[in-house]
Amino acid sequence: MRKRIAVLVSGNGSNLERLVELTGNGSINGTVSLVIASNERAFAIERARDHGIDVHTLNSSEYSNSICYCDSILEKLDDYNIDLVILAGFLKILAGRVLDNFKDRIINLHPSLIPNFCGKGMYGERVHRAVLESGMKETGVTVHFVDEGTDTGPIILQKAVPVLVNDTVKTLAARISEVEHRLLPRAVRLFCQDRLRVEKRRVIIDGGGDEDGFTECLE
Repeated sequence: MRKRIAVLVSGNGSNLERLVELTGNGSINGTVSLVIASNERAFAIERARDHGIDVHTLNSSEYSNSICYCDSILEKLDDYNIDLVILAGFLKILAGRVLDNFKDRIINLHPSLIPNFCGKGMYGERVHRAVLESGMKETGVTVHFVDEGTDTGPIILQKAVPVLVNDTVKTLAARISEVEHRLLPRAVRLFCQDRLRVEKRRVIIDGGGDEDGFTECLE
């Protein structure tokens, strides 16, 4: 049975676009059934509507606290019978019942090799700027399950990205984005195949790698 997927967004939505493409052509055994945006100016809203996907904008400033905000998100997820939640550039921290009800069913994408350059306040260009200022020779992308912390959940997949001598925030971000568009779909596909399980802090991929060449087709 195809998994019903919700994507939570705050910005451009390029990863949303990639997931819609791959679920639409059957490469991923799922359907993007719902998009939740944290603000009405997110370009991802337009992307979702272009594909006929239901969109709900939930602005945290309209709620008394983060728990009430997250409860509203949970209500929407339940309304659409969602199986998997993906945070694709979603700039709000989830808390409360949504974490309990969707344990090991919320996937986040982070633009560094966790545990480096992550945690509260580390997102988007802030991450890339911190990497460049540190002098590190390597950064990367991490896809992980979400838990009660910030970027602390069990890691599903990681891939390193070299930091080049002449890199700027913009050039590094562009190369990171290319890897995100490959790594996130792979993790989502594995979830939709029921091949991911968590043992203590480790994510086990049942059946080994992508034998049918899915990873290669994303290159």
